[in-house]
Amino acid sequence: MHPVTAEVTQRIVERSREARADYLARMESARQAGPGRGKLSCANWAHAFAAQPDGDKQRMRDPTAPNVAIVSAYNDMLSAHQPYERFPDILRKAAREVGGTAQYAGGVPAMCDGVTQGRPGMELSLFSRDVIAMSTAIALTHDAFDAALMLGICDKIVPGLFIGAAAFGHLPTIFVPGGPMTSGISNAEKARTRALYAEGKVTREELLDSEMKSYHGPGTCTFYGTANSNQMMMEMTGLHLPGAAFVSPNTPLRDALTAAAAKRAIEIRDGGNDYAPFAAVIDEKSLVNAMAGLLATGGSTNHTLHILAMARAAGVLVTWEDFNDLSRVTPLIARVYPNGSEDVNAFHAAGGMAFVTRQLLDAGLAHADVQTVAGTGLRRYQQEPFLDGDRLVWREGPAASLDREILRPVDDPFQAEGGIRMLSGPLGRGVIKTSAVKPEHRIVEAPALVFDDQDELLAAHKRGELNRDFVAVVRFQGPQANGMPELHSLTPALGVQQDKGFKVALVTDGRMSGASGKVPAAIHMTAEAAVGGPLAYVRDGDVIRLDAEAGTLDIRVDPRELMARPRAARPASTPGYGRELFGWMRRAAGPADAGACSLFEVA
Repeated sequence: MHPVTAEVTQRIVERSREARADYLARMESARQAGPGRGKLSCANWAHAFAAQPDGDKQRMRDPTAPNVAIVSAYNDMLSAHQPYERFPDILRKAAREVGGTAQYAGGVPAMCDGVTQGRPGMELSLFSRDVIAMSTAIALTHDAFDAALMLGICDKIVPGLFIGAAAFGHLPTIFVPGGPMTSGISNAEKARTRALYAEGKVTREELLDSEMKSYHGPGTCTFYGTANSNQMMMEMTGLHLPGAAFVSPNTPLRDALTAAAAKRAIEIRDGGNDYAPFAAVIDEKSLVNAMAGLLATGGSTNHTLHILAMARAAGVLVTWEDFNDLSRVTPLIARVYPNGSEDVNAFHAAGGMAFVTRQLLDAGLAHADVQTVAGTGLRRYQQEPFLDGDRLVWREGPAASLDREILRPVDDPFQAEGGIRMLSGPLGRGVIKTSAVKPEHRIVEAPALVFDDQDELLAAHKRGELNRDFVAVVRFQGPQANGMPELHSLTPALGVQQDKGFKVALVTDGRMSGASGKVPAAIHMTAEAAVGGPLAYVRDGDVIRLDAEAGTLDIRVDPRELMARPRAARPASTPGYGRELFGWMRRAAGPADAGACSLFEVA
């Protein structure tokens, strides 16, 4: 192992010792109790399969016959999730073929961040993760299952399913992806049209035409944002079947992988020789592997929130310092839009996850000695799935990159360090994604322009007031203020000013999209302005220096003077669009550097 990777892993183990022991004890107690159907009255159990086909009914009369839960985030609003409409039938059929049954145990909500960007609904986005976790728990609390299959791909959905599954960590759990849509127009062309629209040089009709050519069919959006970072992480943690992440939907190979997931879930149930519960697959080492994969591929900054919350659900305590230290030694070996010009389909064709996994293991930057749903050891994930006639087989993946503009080996990376760094200074703590920011833009010193919401900044841009060097401070965007919405709609406007030659940066206690790109952005700033964090005291004209190279965020104001100023008034919560229903979550939300989660108490 690389010494820093080993040291970070060990300190996570030490930090988590008490919480992890408590978690494992609870999961072992649940395992010892066995599936609830063996303890249910006949009336209770009959309710559970009253609507099943006759063949399934007869099988389910046997209290030892395996039964698998399907928890799905299917809906038609998410192109990535629309293919899940077909999956339950595939999974049920596959389970029957190996003597088991599979039941659709429950659905979870799944909102599309692509639809809600810049809209009021985005204020519910982060908290939808916690709602999904609770919904997953409701689905599994029937306690009638030997294993679980999680059908989810996008943004908050995989983390929410993960947190919910962790509460039932005695069950083997496999995440079942749907795959990316086929490639549309080039990402460069899409970005160009967005920038022209931000400048008022193309019409809304021309912009919509461009977007429709990019987002054009079923499957995950093909840029490397949070959704596809989720799929990478599920491979690195061993919760996918090997190579399942980036096979397109509605293809024979995709359907074969889906069926194989149901069969494998039954194989690894308690009582067999390959018992692999969620609680054994997810531990300190597998979570370090997830972080290594995120850093090596330039993945989504949203996971500096999600991994912390996901880990805590399994009794593992991860910090931003862990991310920061791993990033210093994990080279960036992938360039996928917005960090490069090509999409995840090109990444997959160039070697994809099999190549990334091999490189990280060979360099000692990931742990090989972990439990996975495919067996013991992460080396299994160096393999790729293929169809040999009708039979699903795995073969060794590429040992060398098939396109060095997209993937490179660890000894010749795109950058010597990973794509995410922690920032600290008088304005608090935050994170920045450096992998998509050119070196010449990583240090910005300029006067602050302060906004209390994103609409104020966009209005200033339309009025032509941003033609200068500036650091945009967009505050009152943290979890307790308004649910911590993504501010991705600011990217085109800020990018236009940067392209004009101005020094531009963003500082916010909100989030940016997993597809955040070329403008340097200090995000997730904590303590947030709503609870009296330093951003609440910044004024227009204060000189701010963001230095992504040094990991610092400074303000040229004496800290005592800054905090002695009158505190900016927190904007009132705005009702409507369901936001009034989430007041308790805003009040309960922990800080960003603990995952911004409303489900756990944070000391």
